[in-house]
Amino acid sequence: MKKWYPGLAKTALILVYLVILAGAVVRMTGSGMGCPDWPKCFGYYIPPTEETELLWTPGKTYMEGQVIIREEALLVARNDFTSTSDFSMANWEPYTRHDYAIFNATHTWIEYINRLLGALAGLAMLLLAISSLAWWKEKRSRTLFAWLGVLAIGFQAWLGATVVYSVLEPAKITLHMFMALVIVGMLLWIIHSSDTKTRHFRYDRITSRLWWAIVPLSMLQILLGTQVRQYIDHQSELVGMQARELWLQNPDIVFYVHRSFSILLLILHVWAAYRVYSMRSGFEKINASLMVLLGLIFSGIAMNYFAFPWGSQATHLFLASLLFGFQWYALMELKRASKTGISS
Repeated sequence: MKKWYPGLAKTALILVYLVILAGAVVRMTGSGMGCPDWPKCFGYYIPPTEETELLWTPGKTYMEGQVIIREEALLVARNDFTSTSDFSMANWEPYTRHDYAIFNATHTWIEYINRLLGALAGLAMLLLAISSLAWWKEKRSRTLFAWLGVLAIGFQAWLGATVVYSVLEPAKITLHMFMALVIVGMLLWIIHSSDTKTRHFRYDRITSRLWWAIVPLSMLQILLGTQVRQYIDHQSELVGMQARELWLQNPDIVFYVHRSFSILLLILHVWAAYRVYSMRSGFEKINASLMVLLGLIFSGIAMNYFAFPWGSQATHLFLASLLFGFQWYALMELKRASKTGISS
């Protein structure tokens, strides 16, 4: 079981990043309420493809928990039954979590794929935790972190349900995103702790200190970005999804702080890169981090000056989570190198 441990951790990490990407697409397309219930979708394990499947039909067999849309409201089947020629409210009860009752097949399947990837990530985390039991006697931290990851992804699933029940409350969406980064950080720790390859590079105290400043500042930048996103969500509701050029017409102070922070982070990254290149230290993680940061800046410029072109929001959010992953892993390598002089 030990040999499966690092591979399962990497598989879980890839799936979590796919969930983050799918979540970004959900946000970009406005598909967050594509499935108005949880964990099923309109009461189905595999959601409908046409609205007619959600309309009451005489002579149709309904299963307990199945959902229909009737008079602009969601109704849930009380028990298994076959409908007669006349509609009877005795077989149904109102869905009370919220009053959102709109079906859009595209939105439904985008949200369903997001949930399906989340379920696969949860399964990978569970398999990882089971395989970690083989490490209990030698390195208990690996076992504890793996099972803590299971709890974290379970909590993340519960958060996903509260996001739906709140009809996409911005604060809960932000917490949902933050927990995704926590899970990424835990998986990267597991991968780093089980890495047996030796990678030599020259340790530099100044580069290490710069990185210890970059990582928390980047996390703050991500949190500021979630606040900007909340503002944009509010503006899109006011002026409409099509009036993208008006979403940042009169931004608040948080937007300007977020934009200025990107310049600060770029300066710190360039400084760290200069140290790495001038010393020929071989610390290659700086290259990936710098390239992702540049991608983040360009996607931010596209959103601000070109009225949110298609895909820019999803790209920006995904790159932010990717940047966190590169930075966090690099920080763990630097911490190890500070003790040994090498990264392994």
